[in-house]
Amino acid sequence: MNVIQSRFGEIEYDPQNVLTFPAGLIGFETLRQFIVMPSKKEGPLFWIQSVEDPQVAFVLTDPTNFFLTYQVAPDEQERKKLGIEEEDDCLVITVVTVHPDRKVTLNLAAPILFAPKTNRALQVILEGTQFSTQTPLPEIGA
Repeated sequence: MNVIQSRFGEIEYDPQNVLTFPAGLIGFETLRQFIVMPSKKEGPLFWIQSVEDPQVAFVLTDPTNFFLTYQVAPDEQERKKLGIEEEDDCLVITVVTVHPDRKVTLNLAAPILFAPKTNRALQVILEGTQFSTQTPLPEIGA
């Protein structure tokens, strides 16, 4: 077990469970290793914490909790970077932003592809999409 100090306090983690971003995240390309924080609350949101920079953490979610038809599939190059074959599972997750006015948006224009088989993840930019980096949550009942 390894230990890091973070904004959440001291965190103990198993290096075998580290989530690796071979290309980093957009704007954080030098940070490649993250751990998934255990959730203390029920709900669709969770945190990933950088192992290399204890001040960097992101809130993530499965976008299909809010956008039922949202789908992204990795292409051949992305599967290579993730170390998976076409038949292997690949989950799509998105970065959540809570703005000062408490408005919540999802970055649907640059989702994260996660391969559970290899514990690798890759943030991709969707070209020509109607989605935005700040897609607001849909209105309830809309």
